[in-house]
Amino acid sequence: MIFTNSDGGSRGNPGPGACAAIVRREGNILTKNSKFLGNGTTNNIAEYEGLILALELAGKVTDGDLTCVLDSELIVKQLMGEYKVKNPTLLKFFLKVQKLQENFKTIKYQHVSRWDKFQRIADELLNDELNKRGFWKKKFPRKR
Repeated sequence: MIFTNSDGGSRGNPGPGACAAIVRREGNILTKNSKFLGNGTTNNIAEYEGLILALELAGKVTDGDLTCVLDSELIVKQLMGEYKVKNPTLLKFFLKVQKLQENFKTIKYQHVSRWDKFQRIADELLNDELNKRGFWKKKFPRKR
C-alpha cells in the first residue's frame, strides 16, 4: 500500500503560502516535494494544493491502492462527503482532486494529528519552503 502525507499553510491567512507532500511505502519515503504558492494564499487552499501535489507525486509511483493522510479535518470531511464544499474557490480545488482520483484503483482519506511522524515531515518541508523565501514564523513547539 502506498501512503501520502500532505500539508499546506499560509503565514497570515491569507498570506504567503506553501505546500508539501511525501509518498511512502510502509516506513520508507519514496519521494517528496514542496512548492511555494504565492501571496494571498489561505490555509485551506494550501491544504488542497498539498493534496494535489501528493496525488501527482503518487501517480508517478502507483496506479493502485492509495491512502492519503492529512491533518486538515475540513478537507478530509469534504472529500468523504460529510461536509459540503460551499466556497466556490475551494470547489475548484475539490473538483481537481476528484479528477486526480481517477488515476488510482482505490483511494482513502485519513485525518491525523499534526504531530503524526510523517505529517511533521510534510509540515517541516512546507515551512522550509516559506523560510527560504524570507517568510519567517516562530515554529510550533514539538510534542514530546
